[in-house]
Amino acid sequence: MRTSRIDGTETTDMDMTKQGNNPNPYPVLRNIQYSPMKQGEEHYIILWDPAGLSAEKLIVPLNFFYLFQFLDGEHSPEQIGVEYLKKYGEFLMPDKLDRLIADLDQKLFLEGDRYEAAKAAAVKAYREAPARKSRFAGKSYEADPQKLREQLAGFFTSKEGPSPDPSENQGKSIKGLVVPNYDVNVAGPLYAWAYKELREAEAPDVYILFGTAHAGLAEPVAVTDKDFESPLGVVPVNRPLMEVLRSKGGDALFADELRHETEHSIEFQLPFLQETVGARQAISIVPVLSAFPPGCLQDPGLKDFADHVEQVVGLLKDAIASSGQRVCLIASANLAHIGLRYGDDKAPTDFSFHRCMQSDLEMLKHVENVDAQGFAEFLLKEQDHRHVLGFSALYLMLRVIEAEKGEILRYDREIVDQFNSTITYASAAFF
Repeated sequence: MRTSRIDGTETTDMDMTKQGNNPNPYPVLRNIQYSPMKQGEEHYIILWDPAGLSAEKLIVPLNFFYLFQFLDGEHSPEQIGVEYLKKYGEFLMPDKLDRLIADLDQKLFLEGDRYEAAKAAAVKAYREAPARKSRFAGKSYEADPQKLREQLAGFFTSKEGPSPDPSENQGKSIKGLVVPNYDVNVAGPLYAWAYKELREAEAPDVYILFGTAHAGLAEPVAVTDKDFESPLGVVPVNRPLMEVLRSKGGDALFADELRHETEHSIEFQLPFLQETVGARQAISIVPVLSAFPPGCLQDPGLKDFADHVEQVVGLLKDAIASSGQRVCLIASANLAHIGLRYGDDKAPTDFSFHRCMQSDLEMLKHVENVDAQGFAEFLLKEQDHRHVLGFSALYLMLRVIEAEKGEILRYDREIVDQFNSTITYASAAFF
């Protein structure tokens, strides 16, 4: 991954003098993620493409980052320069702004022809590939099959992992799981709490994986019919269920399937599925990515989104019923995201984390009770100020699952940067 840096005096890693005029007179920033960083006494923002279409990163000083809110398709570079003058009381030289906009376009961070061409090529390559390849093996978990099996076994025996004693639900028919999607190298023992229940249960053959689309989606849900590769082998999609979804849901369900190529939340579940169940019986999956806020369920302006969600819930229920297959639903979802990295105006303290944990545990009571409506209303009431990014995956699972009760098995958190930004997550099982 290449990283370039723009500050008040220079640009590195790229000859910006050859870029010419800005490609778009009213530039529009894509859905790019950002995070604060500190070098000495200086503060910067690092930006990257969560969709993975661009492998580039860009580092900008805070005064340049202020301008990004005006990359909205309604401001020309000249107007953006005026906003800079209003904020900082000094002129921003046009060549510096031109270099910034040109670098954003070069990195595919802006909407426009360059981005559309790159996206079309990526979609074509994805459709022509025999399977969705594993992208995070060797990064977030072991790539060597034997080392991966040893790593997975270590999660189950870790002091942070589940008890070696048999589960109280041993031998029961399992209906669903909630599992984190944080880096497996770090959160593996939390995964093990959920997958121990699956390993000791009467396991089904089909797994509907509700993944969190961290890069966002054009529609609330994106399905893919690609088999998934893993260091432990290929996990096939369930063709009968997929045929029902395509025949009744149409191509719209698959329109944004390219998001599956770079999203980690489904991939992280596969080695656990393969090792806990796939080693003793054939398994198949239905990969479903989702990204919609609780507000879409009651905001009249987002009625189309809400209708789409209802359609997907109905399609999945119909597909499960008509297939006659035993199905387990897995929500791959983290919970709260608090701190500067996630848009808060200050870093978390021990007190603020304790309050966040209390809210998480209260929220998770609705998950245990399979209360999708109560879960959504809880987040609506608090205006989702804790950024529960796994909402959509959890909501879909709660709407589709045929279970009366769940159990939260384990809850934990991870500090992710030097500013104490924190992610929380939990494991749960439903019978």
